Amino acid sequence: MRKGETAVIVLGIDPGYAIVGYGVLEYAGMRYRTLEHGAVTTKAGTDFSRRLSSIFNGVSAVLAQWNPDAMAVEKLYFTNNKTTGIGVAEARGVILLAAEQANVPVFEYTPMQVKLAVTGYGKALKPQVMEMTRRLLNLKEVPKPDDTADALAIAICHCHTAGSPYRGLLR
Repeated sequence: MRKGETAVIVLGIDPGYAIVGYGVLEYAGMRYRTLEHGAVTTKAGTDFSRRLSSIFNGVSAVLAQWNPDAMAVEKLYFTNNKTTGIGVAEARGVILLAAEQANVPVFEYTPMQVKLAVTGYGKALKPQVMEMTRRLLNLKEVPKPDDTADALAIAICHCHTAGSPYRGLLR
């Protein structure tokens, strides 16, 4: 960060109920600094309400540690498996609750918005998004699991578009 620049901390979240990817970025003067990335994981076969509690507690811990200025979350979309989508929606609900209780504003982005912000092409393939995320953050390798790389891409998307007049155009 250069003298006189204001930095913001953005927490990107890729919601799920088995793996919640997260990435914390500091953004100032068109530059990123990766502060932390990882995943909150829950075990298959565990009572679902217990899984939701673990997700809430894990995300709350990240929020408390970093006190971000914003949380960027991928919008939920249903494809073929609506049963999985309902579980993800419930996990997303406890993630949003954690942000609300921490007084962190939430911003939502579609997969197309994330791809466009990171690669310049809204229909980019997942490997392209992951590689551009690695490059933009100057990382030696793409973070694992994939959900973590996705969360970092969502944070990048917020940094690129939060103040842009084009923010709401891709729905």
